[in-house]
Amino acid sequence: MNQLRVSLVQMSLVWESPNENLSRIGDRIVNLKGKTDVIILPEMFSTGFSMNALELAEGMDGESVAWMRKMASELDMVICGSLIISEDNAYYNRFIWMHPDGTHLQYDKKHLFTLAKEHETFRGGAEKLVFDYHGWKICPLICYDLRFPVWARNVENYDVLIYVANFPKKRSDAWAKLLQARAIENQCFVLGVNIVGKDGNGIDYDGHSAIINPYGEVYEELIDREGILTFTLERNEIHEIRKKLPFLNDRDEFEIKN
Repeated sequence: MNQLRVSLVQMSLVWESPNENLSRIGDRIVNLKGKTDVIILPEMFSTGFSMNALELAEGMDGESVAWMRKMASELDMVICGSLIISEDNAYYNRFIWMHPDGTHLQYDKKHLFTLAKEHETFRGGAEKLVFDYHGWKICPLICYDLRFPVWARNVENYDVLIYVANFPKKRSDAWAKLLQARAIENQCFVLGVNIVGKDGNGIDYDGHSAIINPYGEVYEELIDREGILTFTLERNEIHEIRKKLPFLNDRDEFEIKN
């Protein structure tokens, strides 16, 4: 599969209202059937970036995961994004990659946003996830992970780096520049999915969801409005840049100690 069609869903979220958010997202993505391979939703797409995990957390058998499974099956495509998950007496900000057949992969956010005291509510993950999807190697990360390039370092030769986020407007310039930096240094496509609007804490978001090529060039972006970016990634672009500029061959070798 030399092409991968991706759709980035940028929208405002109804604060702490899973049923409303799932319904609104469902209405937006139903028309994508047959037009894309992967739908990417923002961080905590069912609730907004809330620390109210006691009230909002669901198990992996909960309604939001069931909704992902149902939509992936009905639309016959992957649906992914992060949710507030309760497991083993702890809460996780968990990215879920849901296949149409109901199987899934998951990644727990490693870098918890201490400025919002996320670390006081959630348990950080310790395992990086890199997986193969139809011949594409993909690495999903979450929001604050963006600021830590060592964690994203492309030692696995992945093709696509995904960031799902609630990244505020006042730091949108950092968001845009860091996404480009991750694409350049890792010689991969970067897909950044953010939200717009105002959350329950009064924080403004202006999106800047973007599709960035391995040179760090922005192919598509969406600013200050709801919408869906659909784009076809070409794997030949990755092969060409890595052949022309084989910088990854000179990368440093190191181990990450948690």
